[in-house]
Amino acid sequence: MQVTFLGTSSGVPTRSRNVSAVALRLPQRAELWLFDCGEATQHQFLRSELRVSQLRRIFVTHMHGDHVLGLPGLLASLGLAGSCSGLDLYGPDPLRDYLEGVLRTTSTRIGYPLRTHRVRDAALSGAVLLEDDDLRVRCTALTHRVPAFAYRVDRLPRPGRFDVEKAKELGIPPGPIYAQLKSGREAILEDGRVIRGSALCGPPRPGCSVVYCTDTVFSEAAVELARGADLLIHESTFSHGEAAMAIARQHSTSTMAAQTALEAGVRRLVLTHLSPRYLPGNPMTPDDLLAEARAIFPATEIARDFLTLEVQPLEEDERVVSEPFGSPSIA
Repeated sequence: MQVTFLGTSSGVPTRSRNVSAVALRLPQRAELWLFDCGEATQHQFLRSELRVSQLRRIFVTHMHGDHVLGLPGLLASLGLAGSCSGLDLYGPDPLRDYLEGVLRTTSTRIGYPLRTHRVRDAALSGAVLLEDDDLRVRCTALTHRVPAFAYRVDRLPRPGRFDVEKAKELGIPPGPIYAQLKSGREAILEDGRVIRGSALCGPPRPGCSVVYCTDTVFSEAAVELARGADLLIHESTFSHGEAAMAIARQHSTSTMAAQTALEAGVRRLVLTHLSPRYLPGNPMTPDDLLAEARAIFPATEIARDFLTLEVQPLEEDERVVSEPFGSPSIA
């Protein structure tokens, strides 16, 4: 799975950070999912290498403007492009009314299927929100001034690698039967032999997981949702020195995010949703927030707009796959 940050500022944009949006690319199915859609997110798509035509699902954490005001423009542009086969949107209860209202009052026609799904029941019950043969999505309620939800995407374990050479040695002809064996199923050859797919596959390959958690003050529910995740994306609106303000506004500090990562036992933490007050030249900068978090959880990075990360299973390394817009400390 590949993560691209399209917006990393909280509340309002800055010259170098747009408001919240994170894209999750699923190369195995040429599909793109979006988490939150702040104002001008479609402009961020244009500046990135992502293909908005691959967008299939949008997950909204909560209804504050810096997380949803980009939706109408993006949806309208997709309609004008005429290439969208349909979108599924997931989020708080008011999401459907918001979209229907703004599209109606602006006389915007969406010429593709647009389906909205309320996530509250799944978040409160622990039920799976979405699942297919390859991916599972779960969510949980956070602690914020309005109903807010965190999301976890798990790529499920896959069958072990198929041994093509061994298959050839057994006289198994290439073709559709290989796909059957790769999935671990049995196959009957023309000569009557029964071949077990598991005998030609290595050990099952582990999946990987991404958790997106914003906006919230420190939350035990977030810890449980993120447990053992490969990548936790967590808001860090305030510095540790402004914890009182963070609690009053029900946001997280850098240290709250780090504590969540530590207690959840994640592999990697990326801080996002930074307050515009943390700019170079100010008393506190993003690098200071990063230092505070690393004192608790060393495997921490600061997100910046257009940072792209590839999330691999435990057997492989996560790595930065593109850094076209400067160093990690850019504000």
